[in-house]
Amino acid sequence: MSTINPESAAVQSYLVILQGVISRMATNSSACKTWCITLVSAILVIVADKAKPEYALLALMPAVLFLLLDSYYLGLERGFRDLYNQFIKKLHSNTATLEDTFVVNPGGGTGHILLLSLKALFSVSVWPFYGLLSAMILVAKYYVL
Repeated sequence: MSTINPESAAVQSYLVILQGVISRMATNSSACKTWCITLVSAILVIVADKAKPEYALLALMPAVLFLLLDSYYLGLERGFRDLYNQFIKKLHSNTATLEDTFVVNPGGGTGHILLLSLKALFSVSVWPFYGLLSAMILVAKYYVL
């Protein structure tokens, strides 16, 4: 296994692929938040229209599901960012090989992905959003509707 030139087409393509995956995961995370707001709002509007405040807690279901999905995407994004940073370190230390350019997964298997998702679940970019949304659902149930 010989080292590769950092300016080779394989290295540049590999970095572009990783950047694309990282960007997609960030976009998916943002879409989770957008869809969550849309669904929760729709549920609360229907509940308010029917004057059935006891059903307002149904809006927590999509909030919890999107919380988990958002955490999954954020965990994957972090995994791919780590992979990207490890590859850059290998390039700078002249230990990167051509085989390294064929690795396009965050590594570690399912357990590692679950750990990354669990860490992301307690992230600053996740809890304030879903915590505030859940609090608003509870306020809507008990004080508004």
